Amino acid sequence: MAQALRKYCVGGNWKCNGTLASLEQLAGGLCSMKFNPDQVDVMVAPVSIHLPFVQNRLQDSKVKIVSQNVSATGTGAYTGEIAAEQLKDLGIQWTIIGHSERRKFYGDTDAVVSTKIQRAEGCGLGIIACLGETLDDRKQGEDKVNEVCHRQLRAILQNVKNFDQLVIAYEPVWAIGTGETCPPDQAQKCIASLRTFLKKFVSSSKDISPEEASTKANKIANETRIIYGGSVKPANAQELIQQPDIDGFLVGGASLKADSFGAIISAVEASRSS
Repeated sequence: MAQALRKYCVGGNWKCNGTLASLEQLAGGLCSMKFNPDQVDVMVAPVSIHLPFVQNRLQDSKVKIVSQNVSATGTGAYTGEIAAEQLKDLGIQWTIIGHSERRKFYGDTDAVVSTKIQRAEGCGLGIIACLGETLDDRKQGEDKVNEVCHRQLRAILQNVKNFDQLVIAYEPVWAIGTGETCPPDQAQKCIASLRTFLKKFVSSSKDISPEEASTKANKIANETRIIYGGSVKPANAQELIQQPDIDGFLVGGASLKADSFGAIISAVEASRSS
């Protein structure tokens, strides 16, 4: 399946940024953006306490609101957590899981990520599942990069049943917030490897016949969206999105300004007609 048959996805991860005043201004800019929601899903992920505010301000737009995180536990005596059930109750339909900053600073191991995915999917949330190698991994060569990324992807896939509601975000850790962007051909190579691993993982299913597993694996590998994240900006978006296996972006700092975020979305849409 060609990239043209997968719907693009551009997400803005606002991380721990924004005040009510700054988000009021940003939301105004986002509401004025023009894009075709049949061609691209546009999502933004504010900090959790701002979810209702942003949801209200963008209610008449075509932008989807996403949580930056979800708890590995449900409701109950879990101080400080945000359960999947509570996100659904707010009307939130998607969540990011496994971002490198969660993995690095807050103990989101592969096992925790896998549990979070199970809980989120069980409550009907769509999932943007993040993975990627560190600079030390990259310096050790391609085999090490594949080892790390495939291990993380295996943990992600273990509890996924609804692949229609899964977006995989490849974010090389060394490129996040550093201004260093993974070269387009290198990003393409890594994402193609992830797609191949996804196909092999699904085809190894013992619950159905080998023929059915092969057919299912081809379909899922061809249809699952894999996006790139790591210092994405208007200046490099066009070249990155031309790669056949890159289906969009998870954008950090550039998503905090409506004009730069809009320019990235425009570059993605323009690639479909080029």
